[in-house]
Amino acid sequence: MRHKPKVHARRAVAHTGVFQVEEMDLEFSNGARRQYQRILGTPEGAVLIVPMPDPQTVLLIREYGAGMDRYELGFPKGLVEQGESPEQAANRELQEEVGYAARRLELLSSVTVAPGYLHHTTHIVLATGLYPSRLAGDEPETLEVAPWKLAQADALLAREDFTEARSMAALFLVREHLARVSARSSDLW
Repeated sequence: MRHKPKVHARRAVAHTGVFQVEEMDLEFSNGARRQYQRILGTPEGAVLIVPMPDPQTVLLIREYGAGMDRYELGFPKGLVEQGESPEQAANRELQEEVGYAARRLELLSSVTVAPGYLHHTTHIVLATGLYPSRLAGDEPETLEVAPWKLAQADALLAREDFTEARSMAALFLVREHLARVSARSSDLW
């Protein structure tokens, strides 16, 4: 089994208010030395919520993605605030972005994206037992909520505006989860 490289030094390279870039001086077990840079996320991470008003439907949002400079279809998401659990953050974000709260929240998985240079975790949460509830959020415009039938998942995956890897992973995780609990899935709603 390999051991993690020894960290000889860490230093902040840039801090933008949103991103912090850190440079690390590393020594690997074979003696090789390298400098790596990474983007640091928040310690609490983020949540991505899969809201399901019924056993056949997920709720997506259409939101402007500045990184790609276009509107994207995906699941609601947001940062976990200090002191919140992923489930609490999921319920808050769900109310802010979709206008529903959930009676049941289940953490399905925690995933990373680009772990070679990004230190960030996203917690994927299934939300069921939805009921109307709205909280004010920080979005600059009202988000469009788009219901989508799980039976049409292949058509969703083929869309040019459904490209975010975390949303794709969440879709697969939810489908697998629902297949495992199909005998008691009516208990989710």
